[in-house]
Amino acid sequence: MPRPTSAPRRPTNITLPDALLREARALDINISQTCERALAAEVAAARRDAWLRDNREAMDAWNARVETQGLPLAAYRKF
Repeated sequence: MPRPTSAPRRPTNITLPDALLREARALDINISQTCERALAAEVAAARRDAWLRDNREAMDAWNARVETQGLPLAAYRKF
């Protein structure tokens, strides 16, 4: 999820393995941007997992309904 350029920034400290940090710097990898992208991906995955967990009962109920009664408006499907 790209961040707006006007989003406030907050400095933070992270601990990384020394060898990994040296190699990243040698390869001219922007550590802040890389950490931000990885953290954004983790947040998105956690949100998705939480949504699936919170909505599991409704999805199971819908799937059971479709299994017993078929898809709504199935008669109008052309394929």
